[in-house]
Amino acid sequence: MLMCFPRYCFFVLALAVVLCSSLHGRAEQPQPDGPFVFGYVNEQSRVAGETLAFHLSCSGKEVAISIDRVGKTRERVFDKQNISCQAHPIPDRASSDGCNWPAAFSMPVPEQWRSGCYIATVRMTGSDQAAATSILFVVRSSTPGKNSKVLLQLATNTYNAYTNWGGHSLYAYHDRDGLQGHRVSFQRPISSQFAKWELPFIQWAETNGYAIDYAVNLDLQYHPEILQHYNLVLSVGHDEYWSSEMRDNLEQYITDGGNVAFFSGNTCCWQVRCEDNGQALTCWKQWYNTDPLFRVGDQKKLSTLWSHHLIGRPENELTGVGFLWGGYHKSHGQFMDGDAAFKVHRPDHWLFEGTDLKQNNKFGSKDTIVGYECDGCELEWTDGLPFPTHRDGTPESFTVLATCPARWAPGDCYWYDRFPKDRVGAAVLGVYTRGGTVVTSGTTDWAHGLKGQDPAVVQITKNVLDRLTERQATGSKP
Repeated sequence: MLMCFPRYCFFVLALAVVLCSSLHGRAEQPQPDGPFVFGYVNEQSRVAGETLAFHLSCSGKEVAISIDRVGKTRERVFDKQNISCQAHPIPDRASSDGCNWPAAFSMPVPEQWRSGCYIATVRMTGSDQAAATSILFVVRSSTPGKNSKVLLQLATNTYNAYTNWGGHSLYAYHDRDGLQGHRVSFQRPISSQFAKWELPFIQWAETNGYAIDYAVNLDLQYHPEILQHYNLVLSVGHDEYWSSEMRDNLEQYITDGGNVAFFSGNTCCWQVRCEDNGQALTCWKQWYNTDPLFRVGDQKKLSTLWSHHLIGRPENELTGVGFLWGGYHKSHGQFMDGDAAFKVHRPDHWLFEGTDLKQNNKFGSKDTIVGYECDGCELEWTDGLPFPTHRDGTPESFTVLATCPARWAPGDCYWYDRFPKDRVGAAVLGVYTRGGTVVTSGTTDWAHGLKGQDPAVVQITKNVLDRLTERQATGSKP
């Protein structure tokens, strides 16, 4: 998501960010007034046999942990009572450098735990005061590709970017000091967006018999070897923050014939750099000229917009679309009276098989599948049909299948020094082939149509999963 600032504020706020980064501040932050339980795990994803450690802090002396796998159903897989716990200091830089709490409880991931998304619920026990927290983690397959040829990687980098626990997120609007952070740690309690987008997709997919293996964003960077075992990789929801290594590995996977479906929007918008072996993310965003790499001239890895001209690698080259030619729909004051529906342009494409959709028909309005943040591409219209210009990095083979109007908020142009204020873009549903086939929905909210059982959204999603679960021959028609 982009935030609006007048241009004259740039220097003042950039200076404030730098000064804030250099100050030592308080040694500790105050504990909450009431009863509390906080926690995080040692790693976002684990495989069977690896240690899963829970780093906890609570106002009582004991906690209980229950763990559920969430998918088609919520399945209880673990319970543990009478775990000793105590309150630990909250470092002043907890949001950027982590909490560094000791592990209250550790366990090896059991062999029988299937790949999936797991939620640990930690409850304070042994007192009359109630407090609880939830911690999300992923179990990867120990035999990638054996039970499923589909891999869904969760947008965990985005979860971290929006979490302000411990003081700062990568956004100023809910920052402790009203300033925007530039570094966020996974070693602190994280507020996930899982329930809003990925969970309804997973519930629909597993209910409909699709076997899926799971990973997190940074597994694309630190465990890229798993990709070769899958025919289809999924991105769902709000997958905004990508490292260059993540992107390099997925683009190579596509070149090698792997398929990707981006049922997501605002995807790969910001380049991040991973630090502390993946335990922290750095992103200077609109303050790119304060990024240390800017001063030494290594600008291809600036932690700013992937589409920024200094990086020269727009996300369109990966996804087919990008935020520069998308924007908001029914969000941030843009198209608030819009119908949140896609208009079909090429109904004969395989993506629409079985839908009965005709040219200029619309679908998805009931569940507002085009909403919040959207990605598009520069378009030109001929005989009533949209075609990509390819000037924005959109691949030559990209086919525009459906669109819905979208637009940046008025002040967003100040985040990008070559962006016109009056540009109107579109959420674009499309597909291209470059070795493998890539489908993009161009909207964060596609999964809402699955939750609402929209017939067209359901059929299109089935078409994508059924077709792309098998690798296509290089050069086949998208």
